[in-house]
Parts: sequence; structure tokens; C-alpha cells
Amino acid sequence: MAEPGTDEPSSRTGSPDGEGQVSGERLLLHQRLAVRELIDTELSYLHVLRLCASDIRSSLQQLPQRDLDVLFSNIDDVIEVNSRFLHDLQETASRKEEQVHLIGNLFLECHEELERVYKVYCASYDQALLLLDTYRREPELQREIQSIIEAVLPQAGPSGLSFLLVIPLQRITKYPLLLQKILENTVPDASAYPVLQRAVSALQDVNTNINEYKRRKEVASKYTKVEQLTLRERLARLNTHTLSKKTTRLSQLLKQEAGLVPRTEDKEFDDLEERFHCVSLCVTEMKNNVAVYLDNLEAFLCFRPQEYDLDIPGGPVVQYCSLMRDLQLQAFPYFKQRLKGLVWQPLCSLAKALAGPQNLIKKRLDKLLDFERVEEKLLEVGSVTYEEQEARHTYQALNSLLVAELPQLNQLAMRWLGQILCTFMGLQRELAQQVLQRAEGSLAQLPHYHLSEPAFRKLVEDALGQTGHQLRSFQENFEKVLPPPTVQPLLPGAERQVQALLSRYGPEKLYQVTSGVSGAGTLDLTLPRGQIVALLQNKDTRGNSSRWLVDTGGRRRSKSRSGLTRTPVT
Repeated sequence: MAEPGTDEPSSRTGSPDGEGQVSGERLLLHQRLAVRELIDTELSYLHVLRLCASDIRSSLQQLPQRDLDVLFSNIDDVIEVNSRFLHDLQETASRKEEQVHLIGNLFLECHEELERVYKVYCASYDQALLLLDTYRREPELQREIQSIIEAVLPQAGPSGLSFLLVIPLQRITKYPLLLQKILENTVPDASAYPVLQRAVSALQDVNTNINEYKRRKEVASKYTKVEQLTLRERLARLNTHTLSKKTTRLSQLLKQEAGLVPRTEDKEFDDLEERFHCVSLCVTEMKNNVAVYLDNLEAFLCFRPQEYDLDIPGGPVVQYCSLMRDLQLQAFPYFKQRLKGLVWQPLCSLAKALAGPQNLIKKRLDKLLDFERVEEKLLEVGSVTYEEQEARHTYQALNSLLVAELPQLNQLAMRWLGQILCTFMGLQRELAQQVLQRAEGSLAQLPHYHLSEPAFRKLVEDALGQTGHQLRSFQENFEKVLPPPTVQPLLPGAERQVQALLSRYGPEKLYQVTSGVSGAGTLDLTLPRGQIVALLQNKDTRGNSSRWLVDTGGRRRSKSRSGLTRTPVT
């Protein structure tokens, strides 16, 4: 019979059941350590994020708000999503037997939301780094920023903001690794194993999608820049490569128009583009209308009859002048100021925001022509160059980005435009109320204050009708006393010239010079009294109606910008 001291080790290491038990216990231990690492690092990560969003961001008040928006991007959304995720993660600890299974399901439930917030943060990260580079060129500012970060997070070290801003990128890429570690320490026949496999795959897809979204954003940022270039600057950018590309695109477009090659149809994008152009047109039209409205308002404010002596004795005129002075000094300027701040400036910002997507849509058409040409070559030859492959990827990135984001852009632009319209109407309503309130005291002293609105309208219509009748009577009397048109004798030898003008223009276009005209400019004519001319246009190219464009009947038409008396030939 064997001794007890030598029997127990052989039972643990020698039998398969004993080895399996030890291996299982070791896996379970490592699994629990991996779960603990996931929860502890998530807790620490969220703590750092909250310090960034609260203490550090609020202490960097020397930076402009737009810089803070770029640096911290949507960190508040990231904190909100990860806070819920951490709460649910900690809840799984109460169910030890099912914890791993619950963690896998939790990642499957949250992966879409994680992708939504992290892709925005990751896409703006490069822009934040560019901003940090500008700060490094200002040593004093850099020292202030570094001292703030060291006071809140000493572990950030000399890297400062760079260390903090990269943490969310590192976290989202670490989730698949943490899950993979849990999966590796889970027995394959456990119910949690396939769930963890799907969770690992889902988080890997999240990182792939974020990288693709970031790449699309980089391509889009390259083409959304709207540059105002002169003709000389545009010509300076031309080279053999750009000319070759433009020629190839034009050739592709002509072949499509001629029906030689098929055109790529994209109904989804076409509908989105049409809606976007409708929104852009509405914004442009409203911007033009508001600009005209502001011009008219400015002209109205410049007209101040109350400041002149109207030579009318007291009464309603005094009340009118007092009211208008009050409105001109306070109500109308305040309305104009609010109109510019609450309507005009947001409208200009909206129009500017739409300029980038408009340029991106135009670039998509160019890239579509490149894509179609490469697809034809791929079908014919079976291979393409690296540059052609990049052209395919560029079009696909632009098209995917536009299809994904144009619906949101259209919706936001319409909402923005609707808010501007509501604000405009609200300002009009407030102005009317202010005018009525200010006029309330003066109205009581006016002679027609006691009249009802219908009676007052009838009174105004009768007064306007009577005044209109007086004006028409004056016009008729004035026309009766006008001297009849005088007819001057024709110049000697002018009959043939007059006949030529008659045959060319007809009698209704012919006029006779009643007094000599001496041309002072390069294109002005010198015309003697009695000369017959044909009227081509009763104003010059600048719209001046006192200078006419006429034909004297010579070998070629002559331009005259001199005043002529309208005396038609009889």
C-alpha cells in the first residue's frame, strides 16, 4: 500500500480529471481577473474623462470657445454613454455565474451607441492635434495649459493635453482586446462563449467603421474648402496632370450624353441632392429678401420729415413729429439691431455652412466620372493602377458620406431656417406692439381717434380717392396747356437718310433734334438742329435716361449719350 504523501500528488497531476479541474480553475481565475480589469479600467477611464470635461475644460478659460469645442469635441456625449455602460457593467457583478454572459450581451447592446459617439470624437482628433501645435508656438500659453493639467492630473506628465485627448481613442480600440482576453479564458462549451465571440466581432467592426468614417471625413475636408480664386490664380494651378484629368472627365461626360456608355444611377443620392438644392435655394432667396428688407429699412430711417419745418400749424402734426422722433431714436434702431443679430447673421452663417456641402456635391460628380472610367477599364482589362484604385475609393468615400449625412443636414438646415423665419415674424410682432404702445398717448389726441376701424378705413379710402381725382384733373389740365411739338425743316440732302431710317425702324422710332447738340465725350455725337435720328434705346448703358442711344442713318450706328428733345417726325 502506497504512502499517503506520495498518493495525493499523483492523483492531482496524473489523472485526466485532476488536470482538467486544475485547468478549469485556472481559466476561471484568469477570466475573473480579465473581468475585473475591464470594470476597473472602465471606472478609471470615466474618472479621467469627467476631470477633462469639468475641471480642465472649465479652467482653460483663456482659450476661445471654438478652440474648446474642437479640443474636447463631443466628450460630454462620450461620458454619458460610458456612464450608462459602466453602471450596467457593475450591475453584472451581482450575478457571478452569468456575469461573463451578461457582459457579452451588454457589449452587443451598446456597440452601436459606442460607435455613434466615438466616431465623432475620433474624426475631430486630428484637428485637435493641429490646434495643439499652434499652442506650442506660444510658450507662455503652453506653460499655462500645462500647469492647469498638472494640478488636476499629475499623471498626464509633460504630454499634457495630448495625453488626455488620445485616451478615448485608446479606450475604444482596447475593448476588443479586453473582450478577447475574457473569451480566451472561457471554455468553448460554455453558453457565454458564442456571445463573447459575437461581442468581440462587433467591437472589431466598430473600430473598422470608425476608421472608415474618419477616412471619409478626411477626404471630405479636402474638398469642402471653398476658395475664392482669381482667374490668374486658377490658371497658375493648371498643369498637365489637371488638364489630363479634366479632359478625361469631359470625354466621359460627352460619351454619356451621346449614349455611348451607361450613366451610373443612384436614386437615393439623387433624391437627397434635389432636396438639398431646394433647401439651399430657400436659404439664398431668404438671404436676398432680408438684404433688400434691411436696405429699405435703412432708407426709411434716413427719411425724417419730422426734423423739417412743415409749415403746418399745431394739432396732429405736433403729435406725429413727437411720435416719429421717439420711434426714430429708440424703437426702429433697436429693431434693426435685433434683426441683424437674430435674423441676418444666423442666415449668413447658414448659407456659409451650406457652401461646403455644395462644393462636396460638385466634387462628387467629378469623382463619379473618374469612378465610371476606372470601372470600364476594370471590366475591359481586369486590373487598374494604384492611382485609379485610389480614385475609386475616393468616390466611394464621398458618396457614402453624403448619403449618410445629407438627410441629417437637410433636416437641420430646414429646422434652422424655420427658426429664423419664426424669429423674423416675432421681431415684426414685437415692433408693432412697441409702436402701438408708444403711440397710445398720441393717438388719443388725434381727431379721428374715436372712429372704429371700418369707419377709419372708409375715411382714408375717401380721402385717397379725392386726392387721386385732384391729381388726375391736374394732369389733364397740364397736358392741355403743353405746347404742340415743333417740326423743324429737314436739312438739305437729308431725304435719302430719312427714308433709310424709316424703312429700317418705322416712323414711331424717329425723332428730330430741336436744338443743336454738341458731343463732349468719345462716343457722343454732335448733331445740328433739324437732324433726324432713330431711337435705339432711351437710356445709356448705366441707365441714365437723359443720354440716348441713337442711329443717325450713316454707314454704322453711332452712340449718343447727349440729351435729345423727344420731337417725333410727322
